[in-house]
Amino acid sequence: MHSATLHLTAGACLALSACAGQPVCAENASFSNSLGMQMVRIPAGEFLMGNDSSSQELARLYPGYASQRLQGLADEAPVHCVRITRPFYMGRHEVTVGQFSRFVQASGYVPESVADGTGGYGYNPRHDPRSSPRGDAFEGRHPRYSWQHPGFAQNDEHPVVNLTWNDAVALARWLSLTEQRRYRLPTEAEWEYACRAGTRTQYPSGDEPASLAAVANVFDADSAANWPQWQSFALPTHDGFAFTAPVGRFAPNAFGLHDMHGNVWEWTADWHDDSYCARSPVDDPPGPIDGGVKVRRGGSWHTWPLYARCAYRNWNTPVARYTLVGIRLVMEAPE
Repeated sequence: MHSATLHLTAGACLALSACAGQPVCAENASFSNSLGMQMVRIPAGEFLMGNDSSSQELARLYPGYASQRLQGLADEAPVHCVRITRPFYMGRHEVTVGQFSRFVQASGYVPESVADGTGGYGYNPRHDPRSSPRGDAFEGRHPRYSWQHPGFAQNDEHPVVNLTWNDAVALARWLSLTEQRRYRLPTEAEWEYACRAGTRTQYPSGDEPASLAAVANVFDADSAANWPQWQSFALPTHDGFAFTAPVGRFAPNAFGLHDMHGNVWEWTADWHDDSYCARSPVDDPPGPIDGGVKVRRGGSWHTWPLYARCAYRNWNTPVARYTLVGIRLVMEAPE
């Protein structure tokens, strides 16, 4: 890390994290909520958020990527101190198909992919990315695809996909009313703090993309079999999952959270702003007050390793739904 790039607007960062230098935060408590989500207590602490790796450093780690991909990551900088002042609970796993189904049945909520009649996106082996103006790997938006039908087989233990940001907020709001606890989406700062779990490398497992094989369901040889044109970007490993994996099949990070990388992108509460890292407050950054697109984090089963890093920021509109995007909630700890 290049210390000259640190952005310390409120003094020195006293510690990298609540768990810095420790293999596990043993004091974490957990409980299961009314939908069966396991919620893990994340302690308060400090960390260095963002990424300041040079394009040369990234080129060494990701030699097959065009230079413009490695240079187009300015919104991850500067690295800056963030203090999470209050503990919170975070889902040990991404929200599953079974959990979301129980929410829909209990609440009567109609997800946007169904309610607006336009559907979502899905896998169709006959779809040619070259037929899409954006070169999209998936077919859609179409009513045949939804959170229940992403074009590939899932069971109740798989992470639910094709959910909008608004769907995620609806789930959090219903849980809050039902349980009289405050559920919500994590802020970007909370998400990255929880993801890093005391580390400063590209992934909690290390800097090397190969280290993802043990902790994440990302684009690998199994997925690449369906998209051979992108084989060079795949991890040269087989995890046995060409699409989503049941949650919790890969090793957790030091906070006990599974699938913070891969499986599905996770919506956060924040609007995206390219320059927010340069002016965000040190204590509990809330994100920009407005914007046009919401941030999602963590990568998916179809994500190349460069875009599954702790610091990588992706985004889409609140009504976007996609076969790679799901949810992980937080719950505020009682005072």
